[in-house]
Amino acid sequence: MLSQLFPLIKEKPLTEQVKSRDAFIYLDRCVFFFGWNEPSDKRWNRVYSLWTICTTLIALILLPSSMVVEYVNRFRSFSAGEFLSSFEILMNMIGCSLKCGYIIAGYRNFQRAKWVLDQLDKRCQSDEERASVHRHVAMGNSLYILYHFLYTTYVVTNFVGYFLVGRHAWRLYIPLLNSNENFVVSSLAELLLMTSVVTMQQCTDVCPIIYMLQARCHITLLRDRLEKLRSDPGKDQDEHYMDLTLCIKDHRLILDYINALRPVFSGTIFVQFLLIGLVLGISAINVMFFSSFWTGLGTFVFMFDVCMETFPVCYLCNFIADDCQELANCLFQSDWIEADRRYKSTMVHFLHNLQQPIILTAGGVFPISMQTNLSMVKLTFSVVTLVKQFNLAEKFQ
Repeated sequence: MLSQLFPLIKEKPLTEQVKSRDAFIYLDRCVFFFGWNEPSDKRWNRVYSLWTICTTLIALILLPSSMVVEYVNRFRSFSAGEFLSSFEILMNMIGCSLKCGYIIAGYRNFQRAKWVLDQLDKRCQSDEERASVHRHVAMGNSLYILYHFLYTTYVVTNFVGYFLVGRHAWRLYIPLLNSNENFVVSSLAELLLMTSVVTMQQCTDVCPIIYMLQARCHITLLRDRLEKLRSDPGKDQDEHYMDLTLCIKDHRLILDYINALRPVFSGTIFVQFLLIGLVLGISAINVMFFSSFWTGLGTFVFMFDVCMETFPVCYLCNFIADDCQELANCLFQSDWIEADRRYKSTMVHFLHNLQQPIILTAGGVFPISMQTNLSMVKLTFSVVTLVKQFNLAEKFQ
């Protein structure tokens, strides 16, 4: 049923031509809608630029500002639960604004990365290699749909939970609209605006995961090629040397792909690392002390979504670092003993390069890994412990 609505999440048969860049189709459509790409027809550049300015101004600047204005104007009317629910999303929206800025500025980097993927696809000749590309393309589009479902679930659950108790879920300041006198209209306006900014957040969070997933796809394909070096007895020394040279070029292309993405994801993941502990801590306090069942359910879904901002990409980066070591092992264990001197000399230099792991850093400070992710999540318990020790929750009851 789901594959009928979203056909790209289903793995295509080998009879169809599929490229690695097809993993970004759903993501690119959403990104294009928000004005973060460039139109194919250059005549629409000015109109599209105006649209980009409008979406950026409304969702990433005016929306966080409206929450701050609401704090200033009617802070005393907030309940503790309303304030925490609003404040946790405000912190995440500020982070979202920064991450969207990195994604918009990285448009050229993404185009470069897709071009590199096209070059890597040319090496996928066998059915086994093409099947791997097809599988990872389907996984990339499936990840976008999964994140869209998770993030939309938060918006709907949080909205319904507060709407049922007669309160605003996010308490946005909307000019010319009195939120108390026009509760239904203002709530629906909040829902529309928040859906837009959460969809933007979804794009910034799923983008690194899909791109790194395609990187791992081609790293595993290179590993398989390294295992098969000099395994065909029908080839002569020159042909074996050519196979090794092509593997070196594949590795160079993979490094170019990672280096094109490195400055963009370094900024986005750095922002996520800075916010994850604080946001989760505020959300945990809200769930533990100030939430009813329905409002707490929305906050719990929000916490899960915040964890999904960093966990999958850190998990993938750990795998990629391990894959780099496996590449070196596969090359060393290949049948090189009887090779000529030229082959051995080239292999030694290649082996040295393979032993350098591919490690991405967040802001040039934190390595993007599961260890860093867990360290940031631990800040959540520190925030909750602080609130308990000083009995801050009881003072706001």
